[in-house]
Amino acid sequence: QVQLVESGGGLVQPGGSLRLSCTASGRVFSINAMGWYRQAPGKQRELVAEITNTGHTTYAGSVKGRFTISGDNAKNTVTVYLQMNSLKVEDTAVYLCYYGTYLSPEFWGQGTQVTVSS
Repeated sequence: QVQLVESGGGLVQPGGSLRLSCTASGRVFSINAMGWYRQAPGKQRELVAEITNTGHTTYAGSVKGRFTISGDNAKNTVTVYLQMNSLKVEDTAVYLCYYGTYLSPEFWGQGTQVTVSS
């Protein structure tokens, strides 16, 4: 089992920034991928960004150039960060951290709300 703990999120005005973090612990392997999906009301869940243990990143087209994902592999934990800049109203959603392998989530965090509103 892998446990995921998320932090960050909140309310921000359009054009503002937020940083999410997510730490995976437990049965964490050296070959892994972590990232975030987001779920907005009435919309399908969509991949936001992912980073693998090799540093390979994947971004949704809607966030490229505005969001940056980074990671830190320690001995028994993996932490990823999502720096979100130039936030838009349409970025409002619950952001769900995951751990797994390349583009294959296996474990999920509890989710954190990001609200972009004036």
